[in-house]
Amino acid sequence: MGSEGPKSVTIHVTGFKKFHGVAQNPTETAVSNLKYYVEKKGLPAGVTLGSCTVLETAGEGGLPTLLKVIEASSASNSSNNGQVIWLHLGVNSGATKFAIERLAVNEATFRCADELGWQPQRVPIVPEDGGINQIRKTCCPTESILELLKKKGFDVTLSDDAGRFVCNYVYYHSLRFAEEKGHKCLFVHVPTFHRVHQEKQMEFVAALLEAIASTC
Repeated sequence: MGSEGPKSVTIHVTGFKKFHGVAQNPTETAVSNLKYYVEKKGLPAGVTLGSCTVLETAGEGGLPTLLKVIEASSASNSSNNGQVIWLHLGVNSGATKFAIERLAVNEATFRCADELGWQPQRVPIVPEDGGINQIRKTCCPTESILELLKKKGFDVTLSDDAGRFVCNYVYYHSLRFAEEKGHKCLFVHVPTFHRVHQEKQMEFVAALLEAIASTC
């Protein structure tokens, strides 16, 4: 029996564009710059950064794009037996620290219209799943990820409330797709750049990729 060597992990990352009240979304900047940043910094053996996509901050109207991106990445990984993980990044404009979201709720109640003008109220995201109290949980080991990030000095917490806006909407659908495809999925909220500057956020996302790869 020889060593199995490093496991193969491909992590696909999404962020969001601007939306009402947030003229500069830090996740758009982070995701747009991530490939270049990772090329300079490097990732552990066996870990690949897959697609990096910036999504429109929209629920129902943005869903076809999310589906297309997930299907494309699934097809590109079809010949690879390694683990596929979806990491979604969103901004919480009132937050002062990073938050690892453990679950999504089957409810769309948008406090304002999304960027395509949709503003649902108490609507099930996936009606066939049941009512608006249904939840889906990530199968990623959030506490282990949290501890690794804390050891690196990041101010991060666990959360059981991803809101009811587009972040939660995308997370719920992605958790559902991940379950169907045998993938894993995680959503992480970040503060604005006014709270945590850009370089620190890039360092956080790179550390997050390593933490996910080593635990999921």
